[in-house]
Amino acid sequence: MRNMEMVPEANAASLPRPNEKIAILSFVLVFLCGAVLGAVLMSFNGRTALHGAPPPASGLSMSVTEWKQELNLTDQQTMQLTSILDDFSRYYDNVLADGNSRIMHILNPEQQRKFEQMLREHRK
Repeated sequence: MRNMEMVPEANAASLPRPNEKIAILSFVLVFLCGAVLGAVLMSFNGRTALHGAPPPASGLSMSVTEWKQELNLTDQQTMQLTSILDDFSRYYDNVLADGNSRIMHILNPEQQRKFEQMLREHRK
């Protein structure tokens, strides 16, 4: 009987105390709130600052603000449109990078230098 009484005490000693639980929970909540806030801020403002404006699609160079006004989009639709355009931009960047890489593989060193120069001039 005495052994049974010691087992709960041993388990209780290994569990965090209420103050430790509150500290751990507070740390996790602060971390999660910071991550969410960072994601929200990056989705609204940070993408353009870090990566520049996405390339216009098929000569269509309207901003999301213009689309929102002209189409009378809701806030939810605007967020979805922004997400779609960001996905397209990432896809477009990946396709360009893959194409450039494949082109570089077929060129000799002199052609590679000229190709890189052409790309630099085109980006200006």
